[in-house]
Amino acid sequence: MRATFFENNHIILRAVEPEDLELLYLWENDTQLWSVGNTRIPYSKFALKQYIAQSHQDIYESKQLRLMIVDISSNVPIGTVDLFDFEPHHSRIAFGLFVAPQHQGKGIAKMALSLLEDYVFSFLKINQLYCHIAASNTASRTMFEQQNYLQSGYLHHWIKTINGYEDIIVFQLLNNQNK
Repeated sequence: MRATFFENNHIILRAVEPEDLELLYLWENDTQLWSVGNTRIPYSKFALKQYIAQSHQDIYESKQLRLMIVDISSNVPIGTVDLFDFEPHHSRIAFGLFVAPQHQGKGIAKMALSLLEDYVFSFLKINQLYCHIAASNTASRTMFEQQNYLQSGYLHHWIKTINGYEDIIVFQLLNNQNK
C-alpha cells in the first residue's frame, strides 16, 4: 500500500522546487511543445523563479497545481503534471501531462495519471477530470481510451499550429464514487 497519493514503486509526484528551474526553463521554452499549450513567448528564468515561489499556494486559492514527475530509482525529474482551470463549485478540473521525450513509451504517463486520479477523486473529492488532446496525438488518445476516459467532445480547428489548425478531442473521467 502506498504511503501517499503521490507515489508508487516507480515514480513520485512532488511539488516544484527551486532546483527545478533549469529543467523547467528548458521544457517551457521548447517551441515544439508550444502548439499544445497557450505559450507564445519564451519564459524568462525570472518569471519561472516567481512561478516557483508562488507554487506553495493552496489549489483552492490558485486554482492550479503543478507537480514534478520524478523517477524514484534515479531521483531525476522526468515530466510534469498540471492541474488547472479548477472549478470547485462545479467540481471539475482540467489537467495536462508532460513526459520528457527520452522517457516516453515506458508507461510513465499512465502511472502519473493513476496517481493524479487518486489524489483528485479520493482526496479532493472532485467529480471529474478532463483534458484536451490534439486529434493527431494518437499515443495520448490511445492511452486515455485504454484508461476508460470518455471522448466527450470534438473541437474543430481549436489550436493554431505552424501547419494550420488542429482539432482537439475532449476526454473526461467521472469520479465513480459520486454515482
